[in-house]
Amino acid sequence: MTEGLIAPKPALRRFQQARWDEPAIFDLHTPGSRGVLVPLPDPEMSVGDPLAALPAALRRAEPPGLPELSQLHVLRHYLRLSQENLGVDLNIDVGQGTCTMKYSPKVNDTFVRDPAVAALHPLQDESTVQGVLELIHRLQRMIAEISGMDQVSLQPGAGSAAIWTNVAMIRAYFAARGEAAQRDEIITTVFSHPSNAACAATAGFRVITLHPDADGYPSLAALRAAVGPRTAALLITNPEDTGIYNPRIAEFVALVHEAGGLAAYDQANANGILGITRAREAGFDLCHFNLHKTFSTPHACGGPAAGACAVTEALAPYLPRPVVGFDGERYFLDDDRPESIGKIRPFYGVVPNLVRAYAWIMSLGAEGLRTAAETAVLNNNYLMHQVSRIRGVSVPYAAGRPRLEQVRYSWEQLAADTGVHSEEIGYRAADFGTHYWTSHHPYVVPEPMTLEPTESYSRADLDEYAAVLAEISREAYEEPETVRTAPHRAAVHRVRHETLDDPDRWAVTWRAYRRKILGEQV
Repeated sequence: MTEGLIAPKPALRRFQQARWDEPAIFDLHTPGSRGVLVPLPDPEMSVGDPLAALPAALRRAEPPGLPELSQLHVLRHYLRLSQENLGVDLNIDVGQGTCTMKYSPKVNDTFVRDPAVAALHPLQDESTVQGVLELIHRLQRMIAEISGMDQVSLQPGAGSAAIWTNVAMIRAYFAARGEAAQRDEIITTVFSHPSNAACAATAGFRVITLHPDADGYPSLAALRAAVGPRTAALLITNPEDTGIYNPRIAEFVALVHEAGGLAAYDQANANGILGITRAREAGFDLCHFNLHKTFSTPHACGGPAAGACAVTEALAPYLPRPVVGFDGERYFLDDDRPESIGKIRPFYGVVPNLVRAYAWIMSLGAEGLRTAAETAVLNNNYLMHQVSRIRGVSVPYAAGRPRLEQVRYSWEQLAADTGVHSEEIGYRAADFGTHYWTSHHPYVVPEPMTLEPTESYSRADLDEYAAVLAEISREAYEEPETVRTAPHRAAVHRVRHETLDDPDRWAVTWRAYRRKILGEQV
């Protein structure tokens, strides 16, 4: 009998992470070691020189400078690195706010590993890839239905790539109308994803950024003052990264339309509104989704991701080419699109993640998508209730109002009382086998912490996460040096901002590391 049982108070989990002090794989290089013996070309293809069949222009003057290791040493290296990581399959990953860290069903990986998907080549004849083209076409129609839009491209390889796609289509739309020189401004908001402003600026637009009022989103008066004959578009996330939904969004869109501009909906935060509200009903002209967030495909440590751009018929001619079409008998790549902005990435997009997203939608159905959204909102508001009672925490903007899928909290009071900062609390959280993200820069919310519990987490998970934050708050007030000197039990190290902020010290390749960090002449 379980009737009347009360859930126990969550105990703080004991955690000690492996620290291997593992060198870079290039430092493990042992000349002559081999993980695999690559077969020589077929003797019938060449006489004498086994590389004779390879054109001279394609031959290297010297072998590539790759590390040589046995299979055992490669396996050992990456297993050790994996033990120094945290991730959605290992820890309670509600702290990666705005990233929608939900469970990606492992059965979907089975579909991706199937040779019918894994062994496809993008240059195969259309007649030999009808299955994957059908899947992409079906997914296009699903995204169209979910957004209310007319046509969809699944070519972008990330959310930012999808935003860039939208900006490029906006630019092409006004160029076709002879208004490109006039429409040189794009409006966004400070709590919309920064990629909106970044993509607009990269495309040559002047960016106007609106700031929130006490409700957490800009006023209509602020937008009215910003729009005009130079307005090309409004790029806006709703709900924004505070988790606050703008209930007047349709009025925002109408104002932009009255000025002759377009409205683009950044739906990276759509996890709390699936099946509840659609971009079309709010009047948007185009939108995008992050399939690696809302539709459960893995983030994979920053890639490969997948984006989906959806547009009305008026913008459909400008979609990236090709899109997948269907003539009633066969699926085909529609590349005859003279007004298209061209390719955003090669071939079809990130097919493995398109397969995963399709499988996730099919497994849930329309009702399941709405249930997932409602559960995510319930989880978020439950966690907000728990966290907002922790000493030193506040919930800025829209006092007393619920949030949708995430919350941007503030540790401002705790920092004033103890001198401990949000970033330091994040380091200490790693000692409990979890972590959190602060926010985009600049910090509009002082001492920020952004949490987003999706539908994947249980009440016990949320209680445990809140208990970790409560314990760190206690430490900050009673033994602040424990927090300031963290981490103590985790593999993560503190970021050295003097290096992070100095481009001359950035080293993203082995050669750059040897030159900039080790001081070698390479």
